[in-house]
Amino acid sequence: MSVVIGPLESGLVPSLARPGGNITGLSMMAPDLVGKQLELLKVVVPNVSRVALLYNPANPGSAPQVREAEVAARDLGVQLHLLEARGPQEIDRAFAAMTSERVGALVVLVDAILGLNQRSQIVALAAERRLPAVYGIREYAEAGGLLVYSANQLDVERRAALYVDKILKGAKPGDLPVEQPTKFQLILNLKTAEALGLTLPPTLLSQADEMIR
Repeated sequence: MSVVIGPLESGLVPSLARPGGNITGLSMMAPDLVGKQLELLKVVVPNVSRVALLYNPANPGSAPQVREAEVAARDLGVQLHLLEARGPQEIDRAFAAMTSERVGALVVLVDAILGLNQRSQIVALAAERRLPAVYGIREYAEAGGLLVYSANQLDVERRAALYVDKILKGAKPGDLPVEQPTKFQLILNLKTAEALGLTLPPTLLSQADEMIR
């Protein structure tokens, strides 16, 4: 496996060090990064007090991300509004709720349906409502999302090839520890920041691994 939200939290393996069975690979460590995503969002909009969190409840990897987000929100003094979405129509309803609840920013949790199939819809709705948003998949930034903080997906996929090589040479998957990412990426979309009327702090710009102009 690769690009998996949280294999331990999702119950795919009983232990990272000793996965057992026939599953191993790499984790995206998404639950552990949600707090950092909220921190970065606070840097961009320091006065924000109400933040929406969009997630897919049908994904078992969402629950640990939500838990971590709730802890981080309490530490940052932010009120978190949890909004569920399993598909396009529910996404529209969730954004309507964001307007009625007067949130000032948005966190979109990592999910295949939201991230791969519906990212253009989500980015467009965030732009329409002028919501600064942070995401955990780099494709969001390419689609116009403001801010992405995630494991470096390209590095994760490259390392996954080493697992394939070992298994093809006879290694048992259950004997290979599940690896956590060692490289992370901060991507800023400067065009979106300008459209939202945001001035990104120099300290944040200096941390960026990639800027889309």
